[in-house]
Amino acid sequence: MQLLNFPSYEFRLKNRENKTAIFSVLRKKFLVLTPEEWVRQHCIQFLHKNLCYPLSLLSEERKIEINGRSKRYDIVAYEPSGKINLIVECKAPTVKITQDTFDQIARYNMELEASYLMITNGINHYYCRINKEEKKYQFLPELPNYK
Repeated sequence: MQLLNFPSYEFRLKNRENKTAIFSVLRKKFLVLTPEEWVRQHCIQFLHKNLCYPLSLLSEERKIEINGRSKRYDIVAYEPSGKINLIVECKAPTVKITQDTFDQIARYNMELEASYLMITNGINHYYCRINKEEKKYQFLPELPNYK
């Protein structure tokens, strides 16, 4: 797999039916190792090991309803109260992050109401803080550590 713009992490990998699988610490099972999954698993490790997000407050690949349509978010980080702190949208390294990507996470956030957004393709990372009162967002150079 491609080297990503994250710190180096160790992953459990195995071959299954001529496909490589990676172990998800959140879902507690092996998943087919696609380029997007490679980014998602790196991002989970980054949030946990570098930004101190507890694994117990992270969720990945869950279904949500947006305007009556079923969608799946990549990663959500919760606060102990159950409020959503962060939504992460992951793309494969070969996928350019475009306005459509920002529109996608904005639609998710209309439903989930997170305080922060992160978009990554493993190479480029974008971070935003949401000001709910003013209905604006501010780009950040990095995400704050979990409090």
